[in-house]
Amino acid sequence: MKNHEYSKYGGVTLIELLTVLAVVAIFQTLAVPAMSSLLDSIRMSTGINTLLTSIHFARNEATKRNDRVVICKSAGTGECVRSGGWEQGWIVFHDRNNNAIIDAGESILLSELALPTHFKLAGNSPLVNYVSYTANGTTQLISGAFQAGTFTLCRQSDTSVQARQVVISPGGRPRTIKVMVENCL
Repeated sequence: MKNHEYSKYGGVTLIELLTVLAVVAIFQTLAVPAMSSLLDSIRMSTGINTLLTSIHFARNEATKRNDRVVICKSAGTGECVRSGGWEQGWIVFHDRNNNAIIDAGESILLSELALPTHFKLAGNSPLVNYVSYTANGTTQLISGAFQAGTFTLCRQSDTSVQARQVVISPGGRPRTIKVMVENCL
């Protein structure tokens, strides 16, 4: 009679399997919040860089066309809106009659879609509805006053949270910075 030998294919015991599952569960518990935070940071960087690119584009188009070019908030309708935040999207257009409203015959040069949900993008008082670049590359309100201000992008929160800002100087030059804000409502 032959001697029964163990199969050459080894298996794992229940204890080994449970140990591996426990280690995987621990790593997953630690990794998911970190991954979520990383994804939010990437989305925020992408959103602020998209806005910054649109601002640079508008400034370049204004000097190239030797005429006013405006960025305004738009909810995907191809028209400027006065309600809501910039997170709903925006358009860049050639503003021939200097009124910061897209009229018949004025062409849309760029259109950006809404940012991911749970993100807020707001401009302070001078930038609440539009940014207007003149032929010399400076920002100017339709009243003729210079236009400078700050856009703030953050994840909605009622506690202190990290944010990204685009600061537009009185000369129209934009730059980005990282800041902490008290809340993002």
